Amino acid sequence: MTLAPEQEGRPAPGRSFPVADAWVPTFDAVPRSRFLPDLIWAHDMATGKSRPVDRRADEAGWLAAAAADIPIVTQWDDGEHQGTEPGTVPTSSASQPSLVASMLDDLMAEPGMRVLEQGTGTGWNAALLSHRLGDANVTTVEIDAAVSARARAALHTAGYRPTAVCADGALGFKDGAPYNRITATYGLRAIPQAWIEQTRPGGLILAPFGTHYSNADALVRLTVHADGTASGPFLQPVEFMKMRSQRLRWPENPADGGTLAESTTTAALPAHGKFDPFPLAAGLRLGDVVHAIQPHEDGARTLWLYSLTVPAWAAATFHDGEDEHQVRQYGGRRLWDDFEQTLTWWHQAGEPGVDRLGLTVNPHGWHAWLDDPAQPI
Repeated sequence: MTLAPEQEGRPAPGRSFPVADAWVPTFDAVPRSRFLPDLIWAHDMATGKSRPVDRRADEAGWLAAAAADIPIVTQWDDGEHQGTEPGTVPTSSASQPSLVASMLDDLMAEPGMRVLEQGTGTGWNAALLSHRLGDANVTTVEIDAAVSARARAALHTAGYRPTAVCADGALGFKDGAPYNRITATYGLRAIPQAWIEQTRPGGLILAPFGTHYSNADALVRLTVHADGTASGPFLQPVEFMKMRSQRLRWPENPADGGTLAESTTTAALPAHGKFDPFPLAAGLRLGDVVHAIQPHEDGARTLWLYSLTVPAWAAATFHDGEDEHQVRQYGGRRLWDDFEQTLTWWHQAGEPGVDRLGLTVNPHGWHAWLDDPAQPI
């Protein structure tokens, strides 16, 4: 699933979403409907639910969904799902058109540039790139063999023949390197070093990036440097399906026998919605921590924190109208102490959102920064 907050700008005539001027002829020439299977699942942005639409039974409804500014699921559960009702986890989709248009504009790709797309999906984004840049300048990689084969067929039927490869995108694709641009259509928790190595110095990597703290991502645009590093700002909050090898694996609770620490806090729980600013900043600062919020019948909420690297957890229960809240923490890392320090930092920094955060990647990992690469958080 690929979601974003409401996009800014005005839709072009006859289109329900905004498109940068340079891309208008391409979007007019390459409709999304050419790349969708007969059975799709249209995502309702208000309810967060997906509903099946079968072209063979409801062509008008199918065409309306294909033209709407909504994500469309095209695969569930890595292809194991059967039937028409939604599966458990969406694992391939046709992205929300306004987000596709926004990302292509953010990619800053110009005719003559070579682009590597990670995550072919339906093939629509690869077709848009091919239309503007030329088939010879576009390589697209998809890890799922069935998804890749269907996308390649749709591309050929529509008259586009970029290099379409079924492979693990984490390895990049050396045969087409070096690239001027690399773009990803799935969420990442680490930027593969192969992508940096296969991008020309001065080239750009555009990818949804986040941490396991939450499922949300933010679009980051990294400039690649000759020393093997890449750095750049976050642009906007988004939510994408995750790279298969980087999906969250929830930790098991620590075994009994450790020390349980109990205390209270006067901290207030910041908003943890999908596109709220705190979860991204918290995840970038905390590192290797995942959270969950448990609602209670009396209206209270418990924030659970789990370490992904050592046996440790913390839980803080918040009651509206009360000044103090109960905290419990256990294991080899005092997660609540780290969380409260992060919360204090966030408030003191002016509660920064996506537009003040950035990322630097090197062969050993990554670090986030506030306002300037020289200010790591």
